[in-house]
Amino acid sequence: MGYTHSITVSLDWEEAVARTKDALGRQGFGVLTEIDVRAVLTAKISAESADRIGDYLILGACNPHLANRGLLTEPELGALLPCNVVVRRALDATETTIETIDAQVLSRISGNPAIREVAADADTRLKAALDQLRDT
Repeated sequence: MGYTHSITVSLDWEEAVARTKDALGRQGFGVLTEIDVRAVLTAKISAESADRIGDYLILGACNPHLANRGLLTEPELGALLPCNVVVRRALDATETTIETIDAQVLSRISGNPAIREVAADADTRLKAALDQLRDT
């Protein structure tokens, strides 16, 4: 079972991060959190370990209207939020990979038909954000 949608683009790191945030914003998502995995690994393990991973950013994206609908339906859903979006690139790479959670995973975990609707809407929006990046 897959759990992400993924594209690879010919953008440098900074441009890929900026355009990813912009594409998410156009779909109604704000970025609540940013985890710089490379920085964390450098600080907690070693620079060598971080270099093996490369540039790796986890964006916690949230569409407030979708989150509100989901949490009102099923308060436990908060354990699965926000929707994670990963921007990653090996140190010697010329392309950057962007991955979003397949929001349909939420509906498979929950089984609640109302959550299925929210997940479908979120998934459509996340895929549309990737499509915008693909077209750049």
